Amino acid sequence: MTRRPVALLTLLALLVAAPVAFAHEGNPNYRSVVKTITPNTEGVNVEILNFDDRVLLHNTSREDVEVFGYENEPYAQVKADGTVLVNTNSKAYYLNEDRMGDAAVPQNLPSEPEWKELSKSGRFEWHDHRMHWMGESDPPQLTDKNKETVIYDKWQIPIQIGSQKGEVTGTLTWVPLDSGGLPLAAIFVFAGLIIVLSLAVLIVRRRRGEPAEGGKEPVEAW
Repeated sequence: MTRRPVALLTLLALLVAAPVAFAHEGNPNYRSVVKTITPNTEGVNVEILNFDDRVLLHNTSREDVEVFGYENEPYAQVKADGTVLVNTNSKAYYLNEDRMGDAAVPQNLPSEPEWKELSKSGRFEWHDHRMHWMGESDPPQLTDKNKETVIYDKWQIPIQIGSQKGEVTGTLTWVPLDSGGLPLAAIFVFAGLIIVLSLAVLIVRRRRGEPAEGGKEPVEAW
Protein backbone atom coordinates (compact mmCIF):
# COMPACT_ATOMS: atom_id res chain seq x y z
CA MET A 1 0.00 0.00 0.00
CA THR A 2 1.44 3.41 -1.01
CA ARG A 3 1.84 6.27 1.40
CA ARG A 4 -1.14 8.23 0.10
CA PRO A 5 -3.77 5.53 0.65
CA VAL A 6 -2.30 4.96 4.11
CA ALA A 7 -2.53 8.67 4.89
CA LEU A 8 -6.10 8.81 3.59
CA LEU A 9 -7.14 5.83 5.69
CA THR A 10 -5.48 7.35 8.76
CA LEU A 11 -7.29 10.65 8.31
CA LEU A 12 -10.60 8.89 7.74
CA ALA A 13 -10.09 6.94 10.97
CA LEU A 14 -9.38 10.18 12.84
CA LEU A 15 -12.48 11.78 11.34
CA VAL A 16 -14.62 8.91 12.57
CA ALA A 17 -12.90 8.74 15.94
CA ALA A 18 -13.40 12.42 16.81
CA PRO A 19 -17.23 12.39 17.10
CA VAL A 20 -17.15 8.93 18.68
CA ALA A 21 -14.76 10.15 21.35
CA PHE A 22 -16.96 13.17 22.02
CA ALA A 23 -20.04 10.94 22.27
CA HIS A 24 -18.38 9.12 25.17
CA GLU A 25 -17.59 12.27 27.09
CA GLY A 26 -19.82 13.70 29.76
CA ASN A 27 -20.91 17.30 30.08
CA PRO A 28 -18.00 19.31 31.56
CA ASN A 29 -20.46 21.76 33.14
CA TYR A 30 -21.81 19.00 35.36
CA ARG A 31 -19.79 17.27 38.07
CA SER A 32 -21.23 14.10 39.54
CA VAL A 33 -19.27 12.92 42.57
CA VAL A 34 -19.59 9.79 44.72
CA LYS A 35 -19.97 10.65 48.41
CA THR A 36 -20.76 7.40 50.24
CA ILE A 37 -20.82 3.64 49.69
CA THR A 38 -22.75 1.54 52.19
CA PRO A 39 -22.03 -0.85 53.64
CA ASN A 40 -18.49 0.53 53.78
CA THR A 41 -16.41 -2.37 52.47
CA GLU A 42 -12.69 -2.42 51.83
CA GLY A 43 -12.03 -3.23 48.19
CA VAL A 44 -15.33 -1.89 46.84
CA ASN A 45 -14.72 1.36 44.99
CA VAL A 46 -17.10 3.47 42.90
CA GLU A 47 -16.24 6.55 40.86
CA ILE A 48 -17.74 8.71 38.12
CA LEU A 49 -16.01 8.84 34.74
CA ASN A 50 -15.88 11.90 32.45
CA PHE A 51 -17.65 14.42 34.68
CA ASP A 52 -21.14 12.84 34.68
CA ASP A 53 -20.97 10.18 31.98
CA ARG A 54 -20.54 6.72 33.51
CA VAL A 55 -20.26 4.93 36.82
CA LEU A 56 -17.30 2.61 37.41
CA LEU A 57 -17.54 -0.04 40.10
CA HIS A 58 -14.34 -1.93 40.95
CA ASN A 59 -14.56 -4.88 43.32
CA THR A 60 -11.44 -6.39 44.85
CA SER A 61 -13.12 -7.39 48.10
CA ARG A 62 -14.04 -10.90 49.20
CA GLU A 63 -17.73 -10.15 48.74
CA ASP A 64 -20.07 -10.29 45.76
CA VAL A 65 -21.52 -6.91 44.80
CA GLU A 66 -24.89 -6.50 43.09
CA VAL A 67 -26.29 -3.35 41.46
CA PHE A 68 -30.04 -2.82 41.16
CA GLY A 69 -31.91 -1.16 38.30
CA TYR A 70 -34.52 1.57 38.13
CA GLU A 71 -37.31 -0.71 39.35
CA ASN A 72 -35.06 -2.29 41.99
CA GLU A 73 -34.56 -5.31 39.74
CA PRO A 74 -31.23 -7.19 39.70
CA TYR A 75 -29.11 -5.41 37.09
CA ALA A 76 -25.44 -6.33 37.42
CA GLN A 77 -23.09 -8.37 39.59
CA VAL A 78 -19.37 -8.03 40.21
CA LYS A 79 -18.36 -11.23 41.96
CA ALA A 80 -15.61 -11.66 44.53
CA ASP A 81 -13.63 -13.66 41.95
CA GLY A 82 -13.84 -10.77 39.45
CA THR A 83 -16.61 -12.19 37.27
CA VAL A 84 -18.83 -9.41 35.87
CA LEU A 85 -22.41 -10.32 34.96
CA VAL A 86 -25.34 -8.30 33.63
CA ASN A 87 -29.02 -9.27 33.70
CA THR A 88 -30.41 -9.12 30.16
CA ASN A 89 -33.94 -9.29 31.58
CA SER A 90 -33.41 -5.99 33.39
CA LYS A 91 -34.86 -2.80 31.90
CA ALA A 92 -31.68 -1.06 32.97
CA TYR A 93 -29.71 -3.34 30.63
CA TYR A 94 -31.39 -1.62 27.68
CA LEU A 95 -31.87 1.89 29.08
CA ASN A 96 -28.20 2.12 30.00
CA GLU A 97 -27.04 1.46 26.44
CA ASP A 98 -26.75 5.18 25.84
CA ARG A 99 -26.44 8.32 27.92
CA MET A 100 -29.99 9.56 27.37
CA GLY A 101 -31.76 6.20 27.78
CA ASP A 102 -33.32 6.28 24.31
CA ALA A 103 -32.93 2.56 23.63
CA ALA A 104 -36.09 0.51 23.18
CA VAL A 105 -36.96 -1.87 26.02
CA PRO A 106 -38.56 -5.22 25.04
CA GLN A 107 -42.08 -5.75 26.31
CA ASN A 108 -42.89 -8.33 29.00
CA LEU A 109 -39.36 -9.03 30.15
CA PRO A 110 -39.25 -12.12 32.41
CA SER A 111 -38.82 -11.39 36.09
CA GLU A 112 -36.28 -14.21 36.41
CA PRO A 113 -32.75 -12.84 35.81
CA GLU A 114 -30.84 -14.01 32.74
CA TRP A 115 -27.18 -13.44 33.53
CA LYS A 116 -24.70 -12.67 30.78
CA GLU A 117 -20.98 -12.74 31.56
CA LEU A 118 -19.07 -9.65 30.41
CA SER A 119 -15.57 -10.15 31.78
CA LYS A 120 -13.37 -11.40 34.61
CA SER A 121 -11.94 -7.94 35.29
CA GLY A 122 -13.77 -7.13 38.51
CA ARG A 123 -14.69 -3.80 36.88
CA PHE A 124 -18.12 -2.75 35.60
CA GLU A 125 -18.98 0.62 34.10
CA TRP A 126 -22.35 1.84 32.89
CA HIS A 127 -24.48 4.89 32.10
CA ASP A 128 -26.63 5.32 35.19
CA HIS A 129 -29.34 7.92 34.67
CA ARG A 130 -29.81 8.51 38.39
CA MET A 131 -26.56 10.43 38.71
CA HIS A 132 -26.78 12.90 35.80
CA TRP A 133 -29.30 15.42 34.47
CA MET A 134 -31.65 13.79 31.95
CA GLY A 135 -33.69 16.78 30.81
CA GLU A 136 -33.28 18.44 27.40
CA SER A 137 -33.67 21.87 28.99
CA ASP A 138 -31.73 23.28 31.93
CA PRO A 139 -32.59 22.11 35.47
CA PRO A 140 -35.00 24.46 37.29
CA GLN A 141 -32.37 25.00 39.99
CA LEU A 142 -30.04 26.52 37.42
CA THR A 143 -31.03 30.18 37.46
CA ASP A 144 -27.54 31.62 36.94
CA LYS A 145 -25.06 29.71 34.75
CA ASN A 146 -22.20 31.79 36.10
CA LYS A 147 -22.67 30.37 39.60
CA GLU A 148 -21.86 26.92 40.92
CA THR A 149 -25.24 25.27 41.60
CA VAL A 150 -26.17 21.99 43.27
CA ILE A 151 -28.59 20.10 41.01
CA TYR A 152 -28.94 16.92 43.09
CA ASP A 153 -27.84 17.10 46.70
CA LYS A 154 -28.17 13.31 46.91
CA TRP A 155 -28.54 10.83 44.10
CA GLN A 156 -28.79 7.13 45.01
CA ILE A 157 -27.95 3.80 43.35
CA PRO A 158 -29.11 0.75 45.34
CA ILE A 159 -26.55 -2.04 45.76
CA GLN A 160 -25.94 -5.12 47.86
CA ILE A 161 -22.54 -6.17 49.18
CA GLY A 162 -22.52 -9.76 50.37
CA SER A 163 -25.82 -10.17 52.22
CA GLN A 164 -26.14 -6.51 53.19
CA LYS A 165 -28.32 -4.04 51.28
CA GLY A 166 -26.89 -0.59 50.79
CA GLU A 167 -26.43 2.21 48.29
CA VAL A 168 -24.02 4.45 46.48
CA THR A 169 -24.84 8.12 46.98
CA GLY A 170 -23.44 11.28 45.48
CA THR A 171 -24.08 14.83 44.35
CA LEU A 172 -24.52 16.51 40.98
CA THR A 173 -23.32 20.09 40.63
CA TRP A 174 -23.33 22.62 37.79
CA VAL A 175 -19.91 24.25 37.46
CA PRO A 176 -19.40 27.28 35.17
CA LEU A 177 -16.48 26.84 32.80
CA ASP A 178 -13.60 29.25 32.46
CA SER A 179 -14.64 31.59 29.64
CA GLY A 180 -11.02 31.76 28.51
CA GLY A 181 -10.98 28.16 27.30
CA LEU A 182 -12.60 26.51 24.34
CA PRO A 183 -15.56 24.21 25.06
CA LEU A 184 -14.90 20.51 24.48
CA ALA A 185 -17.39 20.40 21.61
CA ALA A 186 -15.62 23.28 19.86
CA ILE A 187 -12.28 21.50 20.13
CA PHE A 188 -13.67 18.41 18.40
CA VAL A 189 -15.37 20.48 15.71
CA PHE A 190 -12.12 22.32 15.04
CA ALA A 191 -10.18 19.04 14.89
CA GLY A 192 -12.77 17.58 12.50
CA LEU A 193 -12.49 20.66 10.25
CA ILE A 194 -8.72 20.28 10.05
CA ILE A 195 -9.10 16.61 9.13
CA VAL A 196 -11.65 17.39 6.39
CA LEU A 197 -9.41 20.09 4.92
CA SER A 198 -6.42 17.74 4.98
CA LEU A 199 -8.45 15.09 3.16
CA ALA A 200 -9.52 17.63 0.54
CA VAL A 201 -5.91 18.69 -0.09
CA LEU A 202 -4.77 15.08 -0.48
CA ILE A 203 -7.61 14.28 -2.89
CA VAL A 204 -6.87 17.35 -5.02
CA ARG A 205 -3.16 16.52 -5.16
CA ARG A 206 -3.90 12.94 -6.12
CA ARG A 207 -6.20 14.02 -8.96
CA ARG A 208 -3.62 16.46 -10.27
CA GLY A 209 -1.07 13.68 -10.22
CA GLU A 210 -3.20 11.36 -12.40
CA PRO A 211 -1.84 10.92 -15.96
CA ALA A 212 -3.73 12.67 -18.74
CA GLU A 213 -5.34 10.47 -21.38
CA GLY A 214 -2.57 9.18 -23.64
CA GLY A 215 0.05 10.96 -21.53
CA LYS A 216 2.90 9.67 -19.48
CA GLU A 217 2.70 8.64 -15.85
CA PRO A 218 3.80 11.68 -13.83
CA VAL A 219 6.56 11.42 -11.29
CA GLU A 220 5.07 11.32 -7.79
CA ALA A 221 6.44 13.95 -5.47
CA TRP A 222 5.86 14.41 -1.73
